[in-house]
Amino acid sequence: MKKPLNGERPVNQGFYGPNLGYVIELYENFLQNPESVDPEMRAYFDATGSPVVENTSTHNAGTNVAVPSADQLEKTLAAIRLADNIRFYGHRAADIYPLKNRDPENQLFDLSAYGLTEADLQAIPAHLICTDAKIPLRNGHDAIEYLRSVYMGTIAFEFHHVDDENEKDWLRKKVESSDLKLHLQAEEKTKVLKRLTEVEEFEKFLHRTFVGQKRFSIEGLDSIVPLLDEIVSDSVSAGTKTINIGMAHRGRLNVLAHVLGKPYEMIFAEFQHAPNKELVPSEGSIGISYGWTGDVKYHLGIDKKIKDDNTTIARLTLANNPSHLEFVGAVVEGYTRAAQDERTSKGYPKEDFKSALSIIIHGDAAFPGQGVVAETLNLGQLKGYNTGGSIHIIANNTIGFTTESHDSRSTRYASDLAKGYEIPILHVNANDPEACLAAARLACEYREKFQKDFLIDLIGYRRFGHNEMDEPMTTNPLMYKIIHQELTVKELYAEKLINQATLTKETAAQMEADTISKLKAAYEKVPDKKVSMEDMDPPEIVEKGLPKIETAVPLETLKQINNELLGFPENFNVFNKLDKILKRRLDALEGEAKIDWGHAETLAYASILSDGTPIRLTGQDSERGTFAHRNIVLHDNETGKSYSPLHQMSSAKASFAVHNSPLSEMAVLGFEYGYNVFAPETLVLWEAQFGDFANSAQVMFDQFIAAGRAKWGQKSGLVMLLPHGYEGQGPEHSSARLERFLTLAAENNWTVANLSSSAQYFHILRRQAAILNREEVRPLVIMSPKSLLRHQLVSSSSQDLSAGEFKPVLEQPGLGLEADKVTRLIMASGKMTIDLAENLKNIENKDWFHIVRLEEIYPFPMEAIKDIIQRYPNLKEIVWVQEEPKNMGAWTFVEPRLKELGGQNIEVSYAGRRRRSSPSEGDPVIHKHEQARIIEEALTDKHEGGN
Repeated sequence: MKKPLNGERPVNQGFYGPNLGYVIELYENFLQNPESVDPEMRAYFDATGSPVVENTSTHNAGTNVAVPSADQLEKTLAAIRLADNIRFYGHRAADIYPLKNRDPENQLFDLSAYGLTEADLQAIPAHLICTDAKIPLRNGHDAIEYLRSVYMGTIAFEFHHVDDENEKDWLRKKVESSDLKLHLQAEEKTKVLKRLTEVEEFEKFLHRTFVGQKRFSIEGLDSIVPLLDEIVSDSVSAGTKTINIGMAHRGRLNVLAHVLGKPYEMIFAEFQHAPNKELVPSEGSIGISYGWTGDVKYHLGIDKKIKDDNTTIARLTLANNPSHLEFVGAVVEGYTRAAQDERTSKGYPKEDFKSALSIIIHGDAAFPGQGVVAETLNLGQLKGYNTGGSIHIIANNTIGFTTESHDSRSTRYASDLAKGYEIPILHVNANDPEACLAAARLACEYREKFQKDFLIDLIGYRRFGHNEMDEPMTTNPLMYKIIHQELTVKELYAEKLINQATLTKETAAQMEADTISKLKAAYEKVPDKKVSMEDMDPPEIVEKGLPKIETAVPLETLKQINNELLGFPENFNVFNKLDKILKRRLDALEGEAKIDWGHAETLAYASILSDGTPIRLTGQDSERGTFAHRNIVLHDNETGKSYSPLHQMSSAKASFAVHNSPLSEMAVLGFEYGYNVFAPETLVLWEAQFGDFANSAQVMFDQFIAAGRAKWGQKSGLVMLLPHGYEGQGPEHSSARLERFLTLAAENNWTVANLSSSAQYFHILRRQAAILNREEVRPLVIMSPKSLLRHQLVSSSSQDLSAGEFKPVLEQPGLGLEADKVTRLIMASGKMTIDLAENLKNIENKDWFHIVRLEEIYPFPMEAIKDIIQRYPNLKEIVWVQEEPKNMGAWTFVEPRLKELGGQNIEVSYAGRRRRSSPSEGDPVIHKHEQARIIEEALTDKHEGGN
């Protein structure tokens, strides 16, 4: 219950102004339940029968005014309820559907349903119903009609699900004060019509010129272009330096041409299968990235420099996007946070939300239909992912492929998912371009003020089928009978401006002719030649692999870093058990002491920060580590305050961000990929809680990370840490699906590693940091350990870090010393190599075999393995040993390569689990038996009948 805004409440005299609404609310509660009202007001209502109605013309303090009848009071309350329902539910009767194929729910606002007549409304003061209108309202009738006009026009509003009262009040005042109503000058209206003409004629030209080719036209949602123009213009005027747009293929070519400025001739060349690199404008205002295999024209992105007097004032980017419609949203959010973060000083990056904006354009079927949307929206207000609010636009053509709304969602609107995240929603009729501009302005103003997401549900239609070869009359005949009769938004707006005498028919016709002439001239510039097969080869620098990079760190430097990282602030109380574990690291760099996985990782990060490379690490438990191995953020055992030694390190020359992520793989991985693409100098790492859970992010691996460079020329050095290893924990806690990453491996598109020592991890991280921002950069996939994190055989010496380097192949020490005796070469990777090493103590005769650890599985180290094989003249067989089933893991990838290396005289065989549909056994006892069997098979000489 709201408190009265004025001070004391007078008894037995009139109430007026803000107090009156409060007292009427109290009185309504009193009628339903007298005990709910405090005794003072209950006594007042018992004595007077009702509150009093203000008489503004005669009121003076202390002057009693007439008490209305109970009927008058009920009428007033009914009118207030009607006004509130218009505010809450006016969208149900609003003029937001261009095809007029939805019946407005006007019965919700019928006066008779509230026991009211026009005469009743005329007897009620207007200010009791609407106080923020800037036009004179004589009485309740005027007020109700005014509210109808603002809440039930071509823009409809849903914001009462927003909990924050300040936001809600601000939005209500914006709507009811007519601040949204545009007063465009004739020149501005003409500019809008010119833009709509360009949009429409571009689509018509493509339709006529490239008959039967897919373009996923914008027609029916043409107003999205002036809408985007307005958002870009308003944001740049407010100081935004970077704007990133994510959208699917519907209307993409038009947005590329008119919002991003991609030259018509470049787009036409893509339709003609002609080379278009030579058509990039010479002034360099347009940035095109090319992959060697390329992508279809309506998936490509582009960069544009926005200039003022030849000075670049902002960067506008449309992100590359595959046909997986909504997944780019998370990537674009990563772009934007990267643009907002200042990473050149130690500690967490300092973000400037005003500096960058993300605009995400959704499909009306995809927004409620694809779970990645909810995952991405959930990032909106989280510390590690907040971008200060995104502007979301639903390109709502009320149909998905051939599926109409009643079959594609369980909600009234496509936008309803946003209500769960308290995002204000505007439904806008796409046939009213001026309403679209008003919506854009409100979105920008709200985002700037509250730094939160805003959604515009732009409702239009789709003039053709899903693509221009589809015949929609076969599946949606009623809708398309209406569409075939519908004037375009350009035609409607031109007619409106002509009727307003803003322009003449001749001017509109000339505008159209000029646009067509421009399109024809651009088409004439398209080269006659076709793209050749040679254009599909990867660049030489990609094909030749990584250069040799020095990754060792001097021992004294490591010791200095180590001591500083273990010097906690005075009065900071680390949990006793953890404190003892961490303090063991003080002597880990001395003598024969060993450095475990987590310690090596921390030293790698510290040295990378000292080199001036920023780091961002995220995952569901990345601060501590899923397996309690990292503890890179400490918590005071008494106060709960956190402390990160890497943030305080004196030698750090760049920022270090570490964030526990939400329980999401798809959106978070997409975000981190986008962050890395936009901030290529930053070492960005994403860690899965278990590698198995990376399944949920498969689209990001397949369509963006593995193939982004070949398709779009989009470079990434993202690191993915995927805990992998068979410890008897069952099918969902064993396998990071190594086989999938190897299946996707080609053209040096990424590095896939399964390491067996902490030093190898140290060096591969430092190598990855060193190749950032270089042409040789590529993502890094690491099958990281679980049970091995503290294993002695995985731990390394300080010498391994200070004088070593990353090696794609390691050899088991103490084996293969007498080359003539070796008949079997055992190869494995990751945890299986440690299991084999542990069992060597049970083998008496070790002369006849050698064990090689394959640390970097892709790119496959052919030459290094070839050199080892040639060392053993009597080699009879190579046995690949793995813990994964035969149809999983690395076997199918390594088998043909090992056979090529072995030639005709060396047998290549497999030791491991049989082919399975499930990654692992569910019973730990059976698991142990299987592991023992595999190891025995690998270490038993079948040719000699024993070992």
